[in-house]
Amino acid sequence: MVSASDFDALQPPDRCSPTSRTPRLGPSRLSSSRRSQSRSSSWFRRKRAKMLLVLIALLASFFFVNWFMLFRLQYQHDAPDLIPKPKLRSSSATLSLQGKVNNRTGNKKKPQKGNYVRMLALAAHALAENKREPKDLWQEPFVPASAWRPCADQRNWEPNEGKNGYILVTANGGINQQRVAVCNAVVVARLLNSTLVIPKFMYSSVWRDVSQFSDIYQEEHFINYLTPDIRIVRELPKELQSLDLEAIGSVVTDVDMEKEAKPSFYLKRILPIILKNQVVHFVGFGNRLAFDPIAFELQRLRCRCNFHALQFVPRIQETGALLLKRLREHSGLVGPLDHYLVGPFAESIKEKGENNAKKASKYLALHLRFEIDMVAHSLCEFGGGEEERKELEAYREIHFPALSLLKRTTKLPSPSELRSEGLCPLTPEESILMLAALGFNRKTHIFIAGSNLYGGRSRLVALTSLYPKLVTKENLLSSTELEPFANYSSQLAALDFIGCSASDAFAMTDSGSQLSSLVSGFRIYYGGGRMPTIRPNKRRLASIFMKNSTIEWRVFEQRVRKAVRQTKHVQTRPKARSVYRYPRCKDCMCRTD
Repeated sequence: MVSASDFDALQPPDRCSPTSRTPRLGPSRLSSSRRSQSRSSSWFRRKRAKMLLVLIALLASFFFVNWFMLFRLQYQHDAPDLIPKPKLRSSSATLSLQGKVNNRTGNKKKPQKGNYVRMLALAAHALAENKREPKDLWQEPFVPASAWRPCADQRNWEPNEGKNGYILVTANGGINQQRVAVCNAVVVARLLNSTLVIPKFMYSSVWRDVSQFSDIYQEEHFINYLTPDIRIVRELPKELQSLDLEAIGSVVTDVDMEKEAKPSFYLKRILPIILKNQVVHFVGFGNRLAFDPIAFELQRLRCRCNFHALQFVPRIQETGALLLKRLREHSGLVGPLDHYLVGPFAESIKEKGENNAKKASKYLALHLRFEIDMVAHSLCEFGGGEEERKELEAYREIHFPALSLLKRTTKLPSPSELRSEGLCPLTPEESILMLAALGFNRKTHIFIAGSNLYGGRSRLVALTSLYPKLVTKENLLSSTELEPFANYSSQLAALDFIGCSASDAFAMTDSGSQLSSLVSGFRIYYGGGRMPTIRPNKRRLASIFMKNSTIEWRVFEQRVRKAVRQTKHVQTRPKARSVYRYPRCKDCMCRTD
């Protein structure tokens, strides 16, 4: 095809041509039209060329961004820090979420553990597509869930005078194990018609926290609220304080008691001690009271203690309210659980000077139970090879000597068998892959609860690479605001409890975690059917993750969603299961239909 300019070149010279001897009087209408067509055609060609160059540049930018994300995921140990520069703290390879890393190898770089580089790359591609989130992602089945309402505060008995004697309790474990122990002790005191002395908390070489009851919970409220149920005092009478309790046989350790002992055990074995010596001391008391069979009113007392009598001290409530305010980006919104968690400080969450609160940012709370104590106690392996095995065995020798002895003297399931049975905690990589597969988009605000992640810096980088809006209490609260809680792991855990309980959605990674159990129960009890909790079936997930080297993302996504959806139904408490975790039962809650 001949262009307009070429056509002009082929025309014979007109009168205005230099070869014509006829003087030019002015341009003809025909020549003007041809020059206009030539300029228009040239302008369109230049515009098409520019548009093509812009399109090529955009495509190049898109491929470069995707390549860069994949490069960061594949070489995380070479990636720039996404958190403050770490500080060395001890000999174990643990990562503090506030950016404090402790690594025995100093600056030596380690490959990422877990062998999930391929899956993380696929997740990055999926998140980059920015698909619409599933409709039920931030919801639980409202109709059946909202049919239950709290009613553990209702009583149908006379106060207990505690005439038989006194019960001392020294609870072991962290704050959540201690909380369970306190409420179990309340029930035992009522069962044995005895007076409960405010419980003590045992110092643990794992938690290294000297906090006592009054440092965490409101002692006055605890005593007054339970006065219609049992008699509570702050200390033993002076005439009993001088007794050598061990010498007179009044000390009962957790070794002397079976796990989840029935009420008949206490009536047959413990009550005679109280009647004889006027006092008994439970040392290491934890989950030493069965959930079934137990009388209705005693079970309700258990729930009343957990959901009503234990309130955090004002110092923790005030900082917890500040944490919630910043998690919601100063929207001024007061959540449905805020008043139960932070008491009168819930009003401080409202923004002053604003008549209409701006739209609150939804946030997901994720409890990563992947500290070294959990990792060591699980007897699982997490991709760290011989170095990891030696380190965890050394930790067990110090902190779990009975477990180390059992491991040496008894044939136990192998790490692979434990994993296939769903008995290993989810790694941070597995947890974040689960969230991506469920459909949480890249812009999701995620609050991470937990203290120190085992495994090094790459554990956190995997999370922040996929979800950049990931925060911890250490990110949201200043060092000055956190200073009163420094070196008090139980009080810091109380802030995590508040942040997780009030979240728009909560994801647990280990169903055996006491924090996850207590948080999910609290959300059921007070949530009114609007506080969803993600409870992964680790056995099903284990079978899916075992195929991580070959499975396609679409298939992975479908299987994970199916595995989690099956745990999202509303259920009443199964027999012999914890009322702290499953409060939907006639003992704790009442049906509205």
